[in-house]
Amino acid sequence: MEYHIELPLTREKAAPLKAGDRVYLNGIIYTARDAAHQRLAALLDRGEPLPFSPEDSVIYYVGPTPAAPGAIIGSAGPTTSYRMDAYAPRLLSLGLRGMIGKGKRSKEVIDAMQNAGAVYFGAIGGAGALLAQCILEAELIAFEDLGAEAIRRLTVKDFPVVVVIDSGGNNLYEQGRRSYLLHRL
Repeated sequence: MEYHIELPLTREKAAPLKAGDRVYLNGIIYTARDAAHQRLAALLDRGEPLPFSPEDSVIYYVGPTPAAPGAIIGSAGPTTSYRMDAYAPRLLSLGLRGMIGKGKRSKEVIDAMQNAGAVYFGAIGGAGALLAQCILEAELIAFEDLGAEAIRRLTVKDFPVVVVIDSGGNNLYEQGRRSYLLHRL
């Protein structure tokens, strides 16, 4: 199926999404990679507020390149998601509803997603320049010293993603492998 979703991504909006669905996101998403996740965890450890509310939010695992003169943002392709697996369950317990990246996730993340009613989206790797065209605004909101890994608030329009793991734990990577093996025999 194909969905056009206005963010924030509530539990009700995430529930019907199934592995393999194509989704176009509209609204606010946040960027954060490894170093930013490490700092978010440190803030939580100290009992300090996060720079954005994870409740019903979507985090895009991206470190955009610098914007060319007159551009909103540089190339903005997804990074490998497993590097955030140590931190994702904690953010999911705080209401994080979506993650965008590429590659597999750990069993711990998938279990936490099911508890949180969250979804893992895949964005197309190597298409960062095209994905950047779906970003209407980019504002740096935390950890400026991290450069490309700083946290940014992005306003996106028709940002294309695929549901890789849905809130029921169905995994497109596993389904695709099974389908391939069935048709190969």
